Amino acid sequence: MATETPSPAQQLIGDVAPKLVQLTDDVLFGDVWERPGLSPRDRRLVTVAALTALYRTGQLPSHLRLALANGVTRDELVEAITHLAFYAGWPNAMSAIAALKEVLAEQTTTERSTTAHAG
Repeated sequence: MATETPSPAQQLIGDVAPKLVQLTDDVLFGDVWERPGLSPRDRRLVTVAALTALYRTGQLPSHLRLALANGVTRDELVEAITHLAFYAGWPNAMSAIAALKEVLAEQTTTERSTTAHAG
């Protein structure tokens, strides 16, 4: 009998807050993220903007990775964060750009590693 792989929320906080995990998995990702009004790409960009504006640096790197994976380009993220500097505050934008720089560096390292192993 196959066991279901725990969700990221389950892995992160399941032992401490099972109800929050259930709401995260069922409501946030099971309903809100699946609504047809915005594409996954656009939802990711909106989420990055909100996390930047609210200075939620702990959540930002994973959402930057997901935005890139969902088709938001590096240049679009840079432009959105630059734009937010004037509405959400300079320190918020500087922190978001620093997080993006780290995410892009990770991706470059991963791509080089994958290429080296493939060759």
